Amino acid sequence: MTKFCLTVACKSTRGIVAAISAYLAGQGCNITDSAQFDDTATGRFFMRVSFVSEEAKDLAALRQGFEPIAQDFDMQSAFHDERSKMKVLIIVSRFGHCLNDLLYRWRIGALPIDIVAVVSNHFDYQKLVVNHDIPFHCIPVTKENKARAEAQLLELVDRTGAELIVLARYMQVLSDALCRKMSGRIINIHHSFLPSFKGANPYRQAHERGVKLIGATSHYVTADLDEGPIIEQDTVRVTHAQSADDYVTLGRDVESQVLARAMHAHIHRRVFLNGNKTVVFPASPGSYASERMG
Repeated sequence: MTKFCLTVACKSTRGIVAAISAYLAGQGCNITDSAQFDDTATGRFFMRVSFVSEEAKDLAALRQGFEPIAQDFDMQSAFHDERSKMKVLIIVSRFGHCLNDLLYRWRIGALPIDIVAVVSNHFDYQKLVVNHDIPFHCIPVTKENKARAEAQLLELVDRTGAELIVLARYMQVLSDALCRKMSGRIINIHHSFLPSFKGANPYRQAHERGVKLIGATSHYVTADLDEGPIIEQDTVRVTHAQSADDYVTLGRDVESQVLARAMHAHIHRRVFLNGNKTVVFPASPGSYASERMG
């Protein structure tokens, strides 16, 4: 039995759900999970449908048959085979906690992706990556070679067919050109509960301000630094008795979890861009186990 996913975004109007349901039923498909959201503020409609077919179905045929419906409603729509793993390129600098966490989740099957390569501007994690049988590429970045380094990165993206770039604490700013080319396909983890405490030593800033909550934010990357649409956030409570180093330790744990959850939602097509915001459908109780999130 083949399992597929259909994602839809369009202007809100009557008849969308009925048209989708009728089409899938007519194709001999059975809907197993469905989530939808009608944003009354923007007038946009979003829907994600999981369905199965006992007969072998061809994605191209499903797309072609659906095209008249997509045109009638002026939809952005896409069909996906849920057995297909998204190709992901991970970029890291010298903080390795997120990379380690992602590699562990990938190894045990909790994050079903195809890691096509890991890129760094340093050699710190070369051995770790190679020991996982994943290609490692060191692309040093300086003020003088920044454009050339990014050209190398873009060439690697094209060569590997990477569908998603994950900045696992990559401490370099990406150019506007790369952000535009990979719009909606670059995920970053920010070491604060945005927009507070930007810049250097955010946990020390938080400690000096006596905060009671610290957190992390995962978002899509845009030309506006750390201002992209937010996918996932979380916090952890801290007290006056804890040190700045304690904050760092707790913060790194939160960062790793938040990034993994954001990636998990993205690879399962549960995130939709909605202007400067996102619509994120949660995994349903029935589908959560099959998505294998640890």
